[in-house]
Amino acid sequence: MTLRLTDEQSEIRALAREFASREIRPFASEWDARRALDPTVFSKLGELGFMGMRAPEGYGGLELDLVTYLLVLEELAWGDASVALGLAIHAGPVTDLLQRYGTEAQKERYFPRVAAGELLGAFALSEAEAGSDARSLTSAWEWRGSDRVLSGTKKWVTNGGLAGLVLVFARDSEKGRISAFLLDPELHEYEIGRREVTMGLAASETVELCLDQVPLGEDSLLGEEGQGFRYAMEAMEVGRLGIAAQAIGIARAAFEHARDYAKERIQFGRPLSDFQATRFKLAEMITRITRVRALTLSAATLMEEGCGGGEFPSPGVLAAMAKLSASEGAVWTTDEAVQIFGGYGYMR
Repeated sequence: MTLRLTDEQSEIRALAREFASREIRPFASEWDARRALDPTVFSKLGELGFMGMRAPEGYGGLELDLVTYLLVLEELAWGDASVALGLAIHAGPVTDLLQRYGTEAQKERYFPRVAAGELLGAFALSEAEAGSDARSLTSAWEWRGSDRVLSGTKKWVTNGGLAGLVLVFARDSEKGRISAFLLDPELHEYEIGRREVTMGLAASETVELCLDQVPLGEDSLLGEEGQGFRYAMEAMEVGRLGIAAQAIGIARAAFEHARDYAKERIQFGRPLSDFQATRFKLAEMITRITRVRALTLSAATLMEEGCGGGEFPSPGVLAAMAKLSASEGAVWTTDEAVQIFGGYGYMR
């Protein structure tokens, strides 16, 4: 295993950084204030191929490796984490599960538009009483004649109101087994419920989906019936790495803002960066960022290679560790950045 980036990975990361600098950062404050992204940001990402990062080449995707995908997410989160989150759901769990378990007809129907950014993907697993305990979900389907009919309410669905493809999980009302289905607003009628007001990621659209006797049609089942919980857990491993990469981007942005401000801000006749206390803070910030990036990319590399176990944690466990460490590190780093900014750090 090596963490050395290839020339292609470095070039793609640089492209993502340039896009974030030009198309995301200048508008992030505006999007945050009005709690909505400019919808063209996803079509622009599609033009660069980023919406199809993990989609197969045969359907117009780039079929990038997991490390490169995470490098892109970090750069986009450095620009605005709301953009990165929307892309992570679309290009991570939704794309991966469609690739692994979709039929050829399903792939032909959706992948070209997924890769082009013509439709946005959403992942609908959680419910009011089924957050971390995904097995306790109550959304259910039943046979009605020759068709499956789905009912229930899904919570905290990122991209839910904008999505052209929703991966939804529900149990068999008779057998209790969980299956995965592809919900298409062009084919299925369902209601977009309440938009959540989140403490952060304000521009990200997080909604509930209300499913009331929705006929699913013949080709909506993803993979095997009754295997949905396993599919969801597989998707979570990639999803955790995506969250870690976003947290790294957030932390890095905070560090860079604080570092640059410390060089410019004069107090007691000297720049803040001349004071040892400030230097200690900045050194610890970049150390934590570098450490958790190494953990995240190591987990991704092992996951791709199918390695792990034995003396070392499995890739899935490493992914959980990376998510925990990166998210805690982002909170710590941003708080330290506020301290370096002093009174200005409390201003929006």
